[in-house]
Amino acid sequence: MYMLGNTKMGSASSFSKFCLTLLLLVVVLGSTNAQLSTNFYSKSCPKLLSTVKSTVTSAINKEARMGASLLRLFFHDCFVNGCDGSVLLDDTSSFTGEKNAIPNRNSARGFDVVDNIKSAVENVCPGVVSCADILAITARDSVEILGGPKWAVKLGRRDARSASQSAANNGIPAPTSNLNQLTSRFNALGLSTRDLVALSGAHTIGQARCTSFRARIYNESNIDASFAQTRQRNCPRTTGSGDNNLAPLDIQTPTSFDNNYFKNLVSRRGLLHSDQQLFNGGSTDSIVRGYGNSPSSFNSDFVSAMIKMGDISPLTGSRGEIRKNCRRVN
Repeated sequence: MYMLGNTKMGSASSFSKFCLTLLLLVVVLGSTNAQLSTNFYSKSCPKLLSTVKSTVTSAINKEARMGASLLRLFFHDCFVNGCDGSVLLDDTSSFTGEKNAIPNRNSARGFDVVDNIKSAVENVCPGVVSCADILAITARDSVEILGGPKWAVKLGRRDARSASQSAANNGIPAPTSNLNQLTSRFNALGLSTRDLVALSGAHTIGQARCTSFRARIYNESNIDASFAQTRQRNCPRTTGSGDNNLAPLDIQTPTSFDNNYFKNLVSRRGLLHSDQQLFNGGSTDSIVRGYGNSPSSFNSDFVSAMIKMGDISPLTGSRGEIRKNCRRVN
């Protein structure tokens, strides 16, 4: 009986160890594959959304263009190894980040505003909220403040400890891209052709530098002549002359988030080559027309596409870190 009892005790002990191991495994797996959720910080940082919103509002009140710049940072973050805050990292003597990659150099901006938002958030809940999530919230707030739709942002991303200049150079579509290049890049990230057109509607706000559209306004034929002449006044033909002069991506309402971008494309008044590719006798013409005719259709598809883009390869659970300063790893 003693021997038998001992065996039973041994098996019970082994079973409880097995259960404990299984529980730990579930916890570990859960922490590395955690899901994003809209209420991720509801207990750990209840004042998060109002804190971000007030800082973004004051930044846009100072300069309306800042809304487009902050929205663009989120795009340029998510398109390079996922939405992980890597675009915010400064170069150091031992580290080359993404800020000086071709798509970002002399054009990505709003980093100081992100610093201000991070400081404000750290004041209300230190060490809790990632820079990657701050970018996601800031993008939504910028759209809403400029008259666009509002949506519940999924949160729970953590920050990358590294960045990749080469991935930024290769991963962010250039303004010279054709429709096939745009479609394949978006598809590679799990974004559909409809998502591509909807997200391109972000160009209803913001400005572009002369270097980005010079070739289009002087060399292309699928462009409204008077529009080309208007843009040529502030963007000389000669490279090196007026390279950084700005023009609105949407000539009608450059600081209002609306569907005029699509109406411009139908009128052959897309500023960038890549913009006009969406309405140039190809497969996306009908989507552009649809959004030009229906603001509500554009808004709902834009929201869906933004949420999908925000789901690209986030670091969750125990991966990555919560940066104290968005410009450098802890």
